[in-house]
Amino acid sequence: MVKPYIDSATTADLSRPFPLGVSVPRTGSPTTDDPRGSCANVAVYAPGVDTLDIAYLAPGGSWQLAPLPNITDGVHHGIVEGLPAGSRYGLRASPQVDALALPVPTVDFDADGVQPLLLDPYGRGVDERGDSVTNVRMAGDFDWGADQAPQTSWRNTIIYEAHVRGQTMLHPDIPEHLQGTYAGMAHPAMVEHLLSLGVTAVQLLPVHFHVDEPHLQDLGLTNYWGYNTAAFFAPHPGYATQGAQDAGPQAVQDEFKGMVKLLHAAGLEVILDVVYNHTAEGGTDGPTLNFRGLGELEYYRHDGHGKYVDTTGCGNSLNFGEPRVVQLVLDSLRYWVNEFHIDGFRFDLAVTLCRTTANEFDPRHPFLVAIAADPVLSESKLIAEPWDVGYGGWQTGRFPAGWVDWNDHFRDAVRTFWLADRAAIDAGGQGGSVARLADALSGSASLFAASGRSRLASVNLITAHDGFTLADLVSYDRKHNEANGEQNRDGHGDNRSYNHGFEGRTEDEEVLSKRGQTSRNLMASLMISQGVPMITAGDEIGRSQQGNNNAYCQDNPLTWIDWTSTPESHSMLRSTKRVIRLRKEFLAGQPHDYPARDQGSHFHWFDVHGERMSGDRWQDPGHRVVQLLLGSDNGDLTGLVVVNGGAQDVKVTLPAIPDDDDAANRLFELRLTTSELHDRRQGVRISSGERDVIQANSISIYRL
Repeated sequence: MVKPYIDSATTADLSRPFPLGVSVPRTGSPTTDDPRGSCANVAVYAPGVDTLDIAYLAPGGSWQLAPLPNITDGVHHGIVEGLPAGSRYGLRASPQVDALALPVPTVDFDADGVQPLLLDPYGRGVDERGDSVTNVRMAGDFDWGADQAPQTSWRNTIIYEAHVRGQTMLHPDIPEHLQGTYAGMAHPAMVEHLLSLGVTAVQLLPVHFHVDEPHLQDLGLTNYWGYNTAAFFAPHPGYATQGAQDAGPQAVQDEFKGMVKLLHAAGLEVILDVVYNHTAEGGTDGPTLNFRGLGELEYYRHDGHGKYVDTTGCGNSLNFGEPRVVQLVLDSLRYWVNEFHIDGFRFDLAVTLCRTTANEFDPRHPFLVAIAADPVLSESKLIAEPWDVGYGGWQTGRFPAGWVDWNDHFRDAVRTFWLADRAAIDAGGQGGSVARLADALSGSASLFAASGRSRLASVNLITAHDGFTLADLVSYDRKHNEANGEQNRDGHGDNRSYNHGFEGRTEDEEVLSKRGQTSRNLMASLMISQGVPMITAGDEIGRSQQGNNNAYCQDNPLTWIDWTSTPESHSMLRSTKRVIRLRKEFLAGQPHDYPARDQGSHFHWFDVHGERMSGDRWQDPGHRVVQLLLGSDNGDLTGLVVVNGGAQDVKVTLPAIPDDDDAANRLFELRLTTSELHDRRQGVRISSGERDVIQANSISIYRL
């Protein structure tokens, strides 16, 4: 049935091009006689079409079709009756013939009035019914109670990167109907694990509504990670409980908000991994879901020949040279902060969001300037994945103040020192010097200085969702991605991993012992470093993906965390908790501005003899022992980290405290060693200037 547009000049004048999406009409509209709030102002930026209709189905009603008769600067808008909260809707477009003669799909309205319809770019909810996907008008009411954002400072932040589904699917203490869901993520058993571990923020892999790529559907696989967004304002229904899915998008949204509320109550921040660099429409042979049918040229970047400029490797790149695209992303981010109380965002392939018309990265790109000037978003945690696959794609250290960057320099330096170098030494060769590791541990200060940022701009990571898990780093020399259906061609080949003499799973106790110690070295390096550490979920208990380093399409036990306790997982969990406690203890003993301000903070480096490191020592690959004395002038605690990356135990002279008249009487207390001697040696006290034995391939941490 076709529903005529409300034909009155007065009502037409009330229609607005903004805000975009479905909103309450301005005062004086038909809502005066509409106590249910069923009238709506509908506005869609669709510069690529001549006419735009909205098809909608109110609860208990039948499908209606109404035009959006007004067009203002590419925005089609109108007042629509009979569209209360809970209504399903979609868009039908009649495309223009564009100047570049690009193929634009024809979208027809079928007999049932359901599909194919285009999604509203501002749609707050998504309803999936078989092959039919429509938007839903949402209500905004939710009882947040006394919810407060934890507002953890960057200095005290420890990020835990997790997947909503994989985190809880196999947890034995979470009821089966909550496993793999938003509600399961906030279950007391999961909250207790996160708090006892000591992390302060949960960074969730994409939770925006996403779809599976056609080639995965052909293989019978799904996009488990979710980096294929189709709706930037709607939570993914598949992560909600079955009860919420059956009840509809409003229940899904409320379950998500309930998760955030409970995590906040526990003092945990919630950070979302967001994908604004490309969309699920993919290349020109991909599906038409929304943007392609509304404005192909404006929403996506094209070259002079009308072809997509793809800096994402996913077929398309959103056009951040178009003001309405920038507005779309800013509105989406602000919506998640205001409506869902989200604390921050990690931007996937963030460089694509900041490229100029010349395809070059600009740290003062209008998108970055707009976020910096926004009173809501500028107060959020902003994390850049500082690369994409385009020319000049690696931009670590170049994002502006207010942002922190994933630090691939840290990742590579730590992996090289403890894994690749170790493999070379065990094979009779030689590893590298300690210089790159030392730079990483001290927060890569020079890398971020040019952007006017401190060591706290570095998000330090050894693993992430993409790549080997920590357990696989120490267990595999090669990737094993055969299950992905691409003949093991996908995924990175340069992993800087080391299997310690045997590829994959083994019961050999000697190999397991070596792997365990290297795992502890990696985790300790992460936690003693300056900057913001990020743990990948499951690394604290030795989660394995059986050598798959690109498990984006594996929604099964390969990627789900196995919570079964083993001697190895128990040992890794204890060690991780210990080193996190030490990090927090040390930072609690420092001034609030440590280590952001170099003035007053000290990082003193010493060699095996307790002498200041010389240039020759720094560059000598045969010298793999270094001591770091760190603290601050006004701090209550000084820490000493001793690294022995060699194959032999070494007697190390603990250093004297610079400018300390009583240095000879100072005692260093051993708080942790990553060697197997921890339980026997913890608490040992060594005088400054005396020698202590540092076991091969280990880290020892002391306090003064």
